[in-house]
Amino acid sequence: MIIHKELASGRWFKFSLVEQLANVGSEIERTIIWKNKDINRSNKAFDRALELLDLTISDPKNQKRLREILRVREALADHFVCDNEYNSTDEQWQKYFYNFNYAAALQRGR
Repeated sequence: MIIHKELASGRWFKFSLVEQLANVGSEIERTIIWKNKDINRSNKAFDRALELLDLTISDPKNQKRLREILRVREALADHFVCDNEYNSTDEQWQKYFYNFNYAAALQRGR
């Protein structure tokens, strides 16, 4: 089931990689916030993050960074769904995605 129908129809590909990952990061932030409050909301946010990440992976302009993006997807799944073999933390993910949010804000002139 497609959650972001408008973005999946092509609008997502108009965003820069930085903007795409900033949006993924917003959903990861929601995943973290809801993790201990409402697991259903947390899971839905994580599903949205994965969908946006999959759209990012399918974007032809991101082919040069595909290895990194795929590694991020793998590590996120490990952290939030599997056994966290990479020993990542919520704080590390927040810091990782914060950089994209900051860069996206700079691109917008903020």
